[in-house]
Amino acid sequence: MNIQEKETEIIEEFSIYDDWMDKYAYIIELGKELPLIDEDKKTKERLIVGCQSQVWLDAEHVDGKMRFTADSDAIITKGIIALLIRVVNDESPAEIAKYNFDFIQEIGLQEHLSPTRSNGLVGMVKDIKLNALKAMKA
Repeated sequence: MNIQEKETEIIEEFSIYDDWMDKYAYIIELGKELPLIDEDKKTKERLIVGCQSQVWLDAEHVDGKMRFTADSDAIITKGIIALLIRVVNDESPAEIAKYNFDFIQEIGLQEHLSPTRSNGLVGMVKDIKLNALKAMKA
């Protein structure tokens, strides 16, 4: 499944729910599927700046593909990073670097977050892209 197919799948999943409380519940469920970062990698360097809660992100570049792991101390934030990682995992750094995360707008996620959580979302996207750019230069 390519990045656009994953995005379409997420948009379809969120279209099932009319109410944002149901969508939040689904986001929390997605957090349970998050590929967790190793405890020893929860360092200050991997902490995403701008998030209200703590979010750690790690990336590996193996065989031309990016693999992300993460964790958060907040359940909705954990679901949000899980959603982002679901789209970009196993994609090339170049694909991730040019990707616009359009599904965030399509499902209305950012407009239903508090300003601090919305800033955190921007920080998560930025860190994912920075990791992809670093992998491209390596």
